[in-house]
Amino acid sequence: MFHWYEIVEYAGIALGAALLYGLCAHTMLGALQQANYDGRRFSAWVRRKGNMVRSRCGLLAFLIALSAAVLGIGFSFAGRWAAYIALSPIFLFCVLYRAADRRALKVPLVHTARVRRIGAWNALVLFLVCALLALGGNALSRYAAADVALVSQLRYLPLAIVPLLLPGLLRVANGLEKPFSSAKNRRYIAAARKKLQASSCVKIGITGSCGKTSVKNFLATILAEHSRVFATPESYNTPLGIARAIEGVDLNEYDYFLAEMGARHKGDIAELCELVRPDHCVITGICPQHLETFGSPEGIVAAKSEILRGTKEGGYAVIWQDDYTAKMDVAGAKLRKISVGAHGEFGAFEVHCSPDGIDFKLALGILQVRAHACLLGAHNAANIALAAALACKLGLSKEEILQGIANIRPVPHRLQRSDIGGITILDDAYNANVLGAAAAVDVLRLYGGRKFVVTPGLVELGVLEEQENAALGEKLVGLDRVILIGNTLVTAIRRGYLAAGGMEERVSVVPTLERAQELLEDELVAGDTVLFLNDLPDIYA
Repeated sequence: MFHWYEIVEYAGIALGAALLYGLCAHTMLGALQQANYDGRRFSAWVRRKGNMVRSRCGLLAFLIALSAAVLGIGFSFAGRWAAYIALSPIFLFCVLYRAADRRALKVPLVHTARVRRIGAWNALVLFLVCALLALGGNALSRYAAADVALVSQLRYLPLAIVPLLLPGLLRVANGLEKPFSSAKNRRYIAAARKKLQASSCVKIGITGSCGKTSVKNFLATILAEHSRVFATPESYNTPLGIARAIEGVDLNEYDYFLAEMGARHKGDIAELCELVRPDHCVITGICPQHLETFGSPEGIVAAKSEILRGTKEGGYAVIWQDDYTAKMDVAGAKLRKISVGAHGEFGAFEVHCSPDGIDFKLALGILQVRAHACLLGAHNAANIALAAALACKLGLSKEEILQGIANIRPVPHRLQRSDIGGITILDDAYNANVLGAAAAVDVLRLYGGRKFVVTPGLVELGVLEEQENAALGEKLVGLDRVILIGNTLVTAIRRGYLAAGGMEERVSVVPTLERAQELLEDELVAGDTVLFLNDLPDIYA
């Protein structure tokens, strides 16, 4: 039996160790937040090839265990006090680990109430594990080998294995917190649903594999020529994001509500449609984005088709024509299909791209008009055509649509141009799909001077990830400088680049965006153009 003061000792040591190890989980907590608190996505990040988190945890455990063993044996002359001296490496190495890990997140951890709750649960789980290990070590010291002094001096050595458990324990903490957040979120979303259903504005849902945010912004700008428009900000495309966007907003002050609808799993769009109940919908097209979670192109088509069933009967369904959207059953949903594309009622033709924007012929039913937009890339002409098609069906005149197009400005971080010290920056950091990446590289080639590209690659492509990143590498041949970031995807890009005839001296692989920026500072001169293509968050980098 243990005395009460021994229990207090074990609890105090376990609490101290739990708090120190909890500090080491900071980056993992940030990655969990970036994974939208999805335990499966977080575990996939931990297991992802090239991710060093497990190696670093293993190194931390090894250093603590080795140092603790050396100190415990080296201070054996101190008797039982040797065990307490052997605890010091936990403090030392955890502090060093946290200091080295402090700037590891490109997207900083946001200390929300949910993060604080997960942190508290994680501390509790760590305390219980540390307490059990401390109790077990002392029990072994007392009962299993009471006559071996060495066991007593190393009775807290089992605490060294905790770093190996950190990812799994954090996921346990996330699971323990989830019922509370789920209940709170359901109430929050229910209030938003009630508010949306009570509002008189026309609701429009926008989904697709790419271009959702751009089409939403373009449509909002065009409709603003005629009406009052509220569009969900940035990429707020989840139920919680939409609920947060309309909090404190009187929707009855607006004529139109535009909701971007994202999806990673089957049922996500259906849930969003249940929340918004769109009167009309737009499908921007489909490519193999999010193949990692949908499993197949057919899975993507089925998931995106949920917006058709979730849109009110009789509404417009504006759809970009491609091989995938052709499989969608619009008639079965009793919607009025508006086709946009090469053979559609609406579309953008004779597109001319330049560093100053795009000029194209816009088809509005039987009308054809010339249009100009200060946007980069032929793909944006297609996005404008989608927005113009719905605006036309909603009653806007040709003149209003053209004026709206003229007022369109680049969407932040989506081929957004800026000029600094004679150097042109093309910021396409939010692009993460195959079609958009190809378009961005085409735009880069429009510029004079030397051409640089900085990219960590494309993600969420499932079995196509290696193939598509190798294809991206092929597209980079002929550029003056290729800087690849990270360890996860760049091998395929580099292989594709070299196989297609790229020059090895022109490609560099660096671990972080900060290191890439240092290279650019050394190499860029006035007249150069650099494309930042898809700055991945930590769960992919």
